[in-house]
Amino acid sequence: MRILQLTSDWKWTGPAEPMLRLGLAQRERGFEVYLACPRAPGPDERGVSQEAEKAGLPPEIAIRRGRGLRPLADRVDVGALRALLDRHEIDVVHTWHTRDHLLALRAAGRRRRRGLLALVRSYRKAERIPRLAWNRWLFGPGTDGLLCVSPETAERNRGIRGGRPVRGAFGAVDTERFVPRKADAGIRAALGLEPEHRVIGIVARMQRHRRFDLLLEAAARLFRADSRARLLVVGRGTHRRAVAEEPARRMGLADRVIFAGYRTEDYMEVLRAIDVFTFLVPGSDGTCRALLEAAACGIPAVTSKRGALPEIVIDGVTGILCEEDPDALADAWRALLDDPARHRSMGLRARQRAETAFIPSRFAEEAEALYRETRRSTVRAHREPS
Repeated sequence: MRILQLTSDWKWTGPAEPMLRLGLAQRERGFEVYLACPRAPGPDERGVSQEAEKAGLPPEIAIRRGRGLRPLADRVDVGALRALLDRHEIDVVHTWHTRDHLLALRAAGRRRRRGLLALVRSYRKAERIPRLAWNRWLFGPGTDGLLCVSPETAERNRGIRGGRPVRGAFGAVDTERFVPRKADAGIRAALGLEPEHRVIGIVARMQRHRRFDLLLEAAARLFRADSRARLLVVGRGTHRRAVAEEPARRMGLADRVIFAGYRTEDYMEVLRAIDVFTFLVPGSDGTCRALLEAAACGIPAVTSKRGALPEIVIDGVTGILCEEDPDALADAWRALLDDPARHRSMGLRARQRAETAFIPSRFAEEAEALYRETRRSTVRAHREPS
């Protein structure tokens, strides 16, 4: 099978890493895999193209950066994509955003109408696709196969498909890199953590909708009951001061909430400094990659019940699902911090689940099953008399 992974977003964020992990795993399974994406705007910007080159999957072509539909300006990209599809006789184009989806529809028109190519779209939010007229077309007849972030998300979106193939698959993490290991004392010290500190941690962009108000209210309750507790916030955000830093200062929590910023080289060691991982609102990537990475490191989680979180976290086994209430959240954190045996057991189970459910090969298997079902469906539709 010859596959093109296509993204119109140059940034190394959101769905970018799952896409690259999938492409690399598909190559390991013996498929011909190609990548098309935009270049980063500058050499110092971390983009998909640079990360793909380092991983051994350099882009076949570079499409231009941009958002939305541009019928005239997009002709250059459409022509380059059409040539790539013809040159390599691509069987499946896997798209990840609306812009690249539309580019693929234009480029693949002839081959797709002849049943020679299937167009697959990943929907990266763990929710029901809004039933707007545009979406009903784009995610209906405009998509041959739909890949969702979890099995339940696929079921929620089966109605919009009109009987066309749809499948759910959890995201993937490199479980050979993200492994359980004792926290590095030097990293903890550099973060301002003492050996006796017990750390609740979150990895998320500091955005208004990510419920940092709830996070800080719950932290305040935990701090009143536990002098050793600390909250570690890993990530960045345009509104970080208004959303998190200033509220923490006003609430008198500044000395116990640590803002670690965006980490790259030492990210895994910073992650391992966390005793209990927490996650409240999924971001642009509904697979919740940071949560999967924490599970692979053997860190139990306390999360809300939003999106795919109830499918990723097995309540009472790999972590705790709780209501979006400050007292409930603080109580769940304390339940793990105060019970070392339960904490160890849940961390072990989280790692075991990561080794089976959240690995790239499993992701690739699920995608392949969707591809094959989609290919059968498109070939059958082409052969049936109109």
